[in-house]
Amino acid sequence: MTSAPQAGPEGTPALGEAAATGTGGAPAARAVPEATVARLAVYLRMLGELAEQGTDTVSSDELAAVCGVNSAKLRKDLSYVGSHGIRGVGYEVGPLLHHLESTLGLTHRQSVALVGIGNLGHALAGYGGFGGRGFPVTALFDVDPDLVGIKINGILVDHVRDIPHVCRERDVTIGMIATPAPAAQGACDLLVRAGVSCILNFAPVVLQVPEQVEVRKVDLAVELQILSFHVARRHLAEREGLDAVNGHAVVRS
Repeated sequence: MTSAPQAGPEGTPALGEAAATGTGGAPAARAVPEATVARLAVYLRMLGELAEQGTDTVSSDELAAVCGVNSAKLRKDLSYVGSHGIRGVGYEVGPLLHHLESTLGLTHRQSVALVGIGNLGHALAGYGGFGGRGFPVTALFDVDPDLVGIKINGILVDHVRDIPHVCRERDVTIGMIATPAPAAQGACDLLVRAGVSCILNFAPVVLQVPEQVEVRKVDLAVELQILSFHVARRHLAEREGLDAVNGHAVVRS
């Protein structure tokens, strides 16, 4: 679990900041909830857009609104990593952006390997947004002889059996798996053998990994099912509202 310096509320110095300037004691370690980590990434994206627009400061209310959260939750999230708020002013966009980049490990290059160049994998391999955000895809792997040996976005597709030495050679830190379900565990084992400790899994299977390996699962079908649930609930609420209106109409008549 990621840890970060404990911080005070907006307008008060973070313990981590005090320690960095030599004006305070050692910061207390504080576990950062998984949901908070996900929101930090959203805050970072919006801060990047504000910086591109030339915005120097942003209030917690303004930042929370564009990120789709309430200001109290935003301030609590930022307190895990050190508040940069100034009472009556808000947050300085540039410093907070750089602080979140550092917290999320984005101040150094994260080399990514992609295993499985099927329809989804090919789309992922061709997506240029990863590199722009500090996650360049530097290695591609498959077992299909029609794919092995070709280049996608200038990157040679290697055979899956070459994962261990290629990933070590290219200092891969994150692996993405987009293989069919039966091949996912084998690909995962090879990535782990190569020293890759963070894996993003698109395959519809639960991977078995050592305790020190972090796995994030992306199941697009499950995400669509969740959205379908919300659509169904909305339709149900609309029908119930219509029935209530019709019922009152009958009583009045």
